[in-house]
Amino acid sequence: MSDDVRLHELRAEVGRVAVTPLARLIAQDPARAADFAIQVGPLYASFARQHYDRDALAWLQRAAADAGSVQRLRALFDGEIVNVTEGRPALHTALRGDLSSTDTARAAHQQALTARKQMRAVIDKLAASEVTDIVSVGIGGSDLGPRLAADALTGATPGRFRVHFLSNVDGHAAQRTLAGLDPKRTAALLISKTFGTQETLLNGGILRDWLGDDSRLYAISANVERAASAFNIPSERILPMWDWVGGRYSLWSAVGLPIALAIGMDQFEQFLDGAARMDAHVLETPLERNLAAWHALTAIWNRNGLGYATQAVLAYDDRLRLLSNYLQQLVMESLGKSTRLDGSPVSGDTVPVWWGGVGTDTQHSFFQALHQGTSIVPADFIGVIHSDAPYPQNHRALHANLLAQTEAFANGQSSDDPHRAYAGGRPSTTILLDALTPASLGALLAMYEHSVYLQSVFWGINAFDQFGVELGKQVASRLLPALAGEAEAEDPVTRELLRKLRG
Repeated sequence: MSDDVRLHELRAEVGRVAVTPLARLIAQDPARAADFAIQVGPLYASFARQHYDRDALAWLQRAAADAGSVQRLRALFDGEIVNVTEGRPALHTALRGDLSSTDTARAAHQQALTARKQMRAVIDKLAASEVTDIVSVGIGGSDLGPRLAADALTGATPGRFRVHFLSNVDGHAAQRTLAGLDPKRTAALLISKTFGTQETLLNGGILRDWLGDDSRLYAISANVERAASAFNIPSERILPMWDWVGGRYSLWSAVGLPIALAIGMDQFEQFLDGAARMDAHVLETPLERNLAAWHALTAIWNRNGLGYATQAVLAYDDRLRLLSNYLQQLVMESLGKSTRLDGSPVSGDTVPVWWGGVGTDTQHSFFQALHQGTSIVPADFIGVIHSDAPYPQNHRALHANLLAQTEAFANGQSSDDPHRAYAGGRPSTTILLDALTPASLGALLAMYEHSVYLQSVFWGINAFDQFGVELGKQVASRLLPALAGEAEAEDPVTRELLRKLRG
């Protein structure tokens, strides 16, 4: 089936379903609430409030199969060249499990196990020292994943180390991060695959000078030679990264050292195990009951079928406050493409704009627009069943708000006063974690990774390159001499702005 035919059929399905309000779809199918839900280990997901019916869902699953979803999943796990524009595999699954018999995947898994031993050795060495604080320096995939997991999984009482993150090149970020820390009791991790990332090099230089010596400076990089020469870091304090893992998929590798320092290496391995169990489910389960496939096909239905241009992720647990930031990069950097693998333009739209927030805070912020605005915004609601906090009344109120919002989004409420009327018909998916543990968070993030990949397969795009990140960085490098007064910009608007910036 060609892309054009697939999109034509999708729109026909949407035309058939869209005439029935979402609330009526739910009401006329009594078994829908149970049948449109999937439990995978510690994750339960309900798609019952998405605006499709059983026939539309079956069509989506057939279309996904026709697009080669099952075969492309196997290619991913086996280490085939799925990142075709850069000629690389994408073996992040090998960092957390061994689900392939190919030499490529098995070799990658063995490298990952060796790196884990190195991580444990670093943690043991630091634990035996006087170091109390760790500053992790990275940006993008070298920051967002570790920052999310460390923040989500660190308990109310800090562990052996307090972990701080520095990403922004703005000097105020470094100033605020280092305020109150003791350089004699602090170690720094510099995380960069190429060791050519401007933000990381500049902030790394600040850390090196602030520490006063190089003895507590560590690096995680694929460019060992440059890390050693630029910062005088010996090889025994440089942990590996590999070309076969993209930055936004690297938190499962030594890039996750800040997570392991925050929660302990044993807990970090539980995080990997949770992701590995999700990997096994996604690889081995038919599309009809495959959680990541349902999530991916729902996203395609909402984007290509219903034409929704944005997607919200709303976490009803304060420990997941950084989830929307992490998913913005994972989804939009992976799927923000307009060119197919063969170089032709895509048919229709790809990724929507992902954004969101946490808990009841957002209800007093942008929910007005979600309920009564002119644009419909599908949402993923994330909840946690069992809480560690000793305040059961608060937790019940949190659950009441989560349930109320998803119900109100779908069903709306009529009123004789048009200002107090709610149209409803706002689709949402509800994902519940049994508890927020390393294993459940690992499973959740792996599910999103596979959903992203399956969307890319459907659209025929590459989820693993990010050339769009590079252009602005290239222009910025050309403008640095102009800011120093050593050159002039070609662009007339930039020239005028430069005069203003230079005072």
